[in-house]
Amino acid sequence: MNRNEFMNKAEEHLIHVYNRFPVVFERGEGVYLYDTNGKEYLDFGSGIGVMAFGYNDKEYNDALKAQIDKIIHTSNLFYHEPLLPAAEKVCRISGMDRVFFTNSGAEAIEGALKTAKKYAYKKHGVGKYEIIAMRNSFHGRTVGAVSVTGTSEYRQPFYPLMDGARFADFNDIKSVEDQIDENTCAIITETVQGEGGVTPASKEFIKGLRKLCDQHDILLILDEIQCGMGRTGSIFTYKQYGITPDILTTAKALGGGVPVGAFLVTEKVAANSLEPGDHGSTYGGNPLALSAVSKSIDIIEGRHLPENVVALTPYFESILDSFTEKYSFIRGHRGMGFMQGLIVDKSIPVGGILNKALDEGLVILSAEGNLIRFLPPLIMDKDGFDQMEEKLNKVFAAI
Repeated sequence: MNRNEFMNKAEEHLIHVYNRFPVVFERGEGVYLYDTNGKEYLDFGSGIGVMAFGYNDKEYNDALKAQIDKIIHTSNLFYHEPLLPAAEKVCRISGMDRVFFTNSGAEAIEGALKTAKKYAYKKHGVGKYEIIAMRNSFHGRTVGAVSVTGTSEYRQPFYPLMDGARFADFNDIKSVEDQIDENTCAIITETVQGEGGVTPASKEFIKGLRKLCDQHDILLILDEIQCGMGRTGSIFTYKQYGITPDILTTAKALGGGVPVGAFLVTEKVAANSLEPGDHGSTYGGNPLALSAVSKSIDIIEGRHLPENVVALTPYFESILDSFTEKYSFIRGHRGMGFMQGLIVDKSIPVGGILNKALDEGLVILSAEGNLIRFLPPLIMDKDGFDQMEEKLNKVFAAI
């Protein structure tokens, strides 16, 4: 079966919610993907921020194979061997006290929202349930996550959504303060907005949110599903801001490719929120997933991948600067670490650039605002960045 036949046959069976690119991947090795025709692609998307240490890593693969030979699943009615090391490690690296493991980032957001609401309910009773979120944010596709996603196009087809979501302007502390009232229970924000435009929060904004939450006894939820696990140069981005959230969500690179997420809370929140029967998950935190979490943390820390991000970010950004200088339709760039966005003039649709990049053997992504989004594996080296520059120069020169 050739590529086109495969894609057409697959579309007969799939619900069409993705406009997939015309490529069928077969395998990966390091920072490269290979399609069924054997063509090589340099990966600057890392499965949308998931594959922190690339593909076909022997240490990671061996850990998962060993766990498969032991036990893949029990249930959360029992303890299992991988549970303790994974919980200890994720609490240690995050600086949080307690964790609930989920199957995805969206489920981590759902758990965070429920935790915040239960905290307010236990302390104040019925009525204090509103959550302030940010415009241009993205938190996931489930109903609760969509309810606090600050892009109307994601919300409108699914009304009525979760009640009580209000929206403020990202990086505008006065806008957030104006939304707080006696019914507010939490503020949720990405530390770096991803889908909404690869925009980092300012230090003044994050510190201001922490101060507002402390003043009003409301909870600060930081969504680091995309920007966490070393992507911006620290294991979690908020550590660069000098604050600690009340609730933290993580996923993507947490499992190195195995579907897993988590929400973490401080002891204060844990003692005054969810109780037995309030929340659960059949698959969440099963032995296979937590083996992946434990080994992913070992690799990210042991190979000093956040330090690699710090060391190579200036080189990465110098290449993005060169694009801005050479091509009039490139308007600049923004981001942190290995999470960067290249701003393209709206007269040049980014979708066409992504397709041309694929022709050159380069996987890149898009984001709101006509941005090219770069999420390379954290193992990317100078040679990989040079290859990316060469390939994109060919694409941009043709434009």
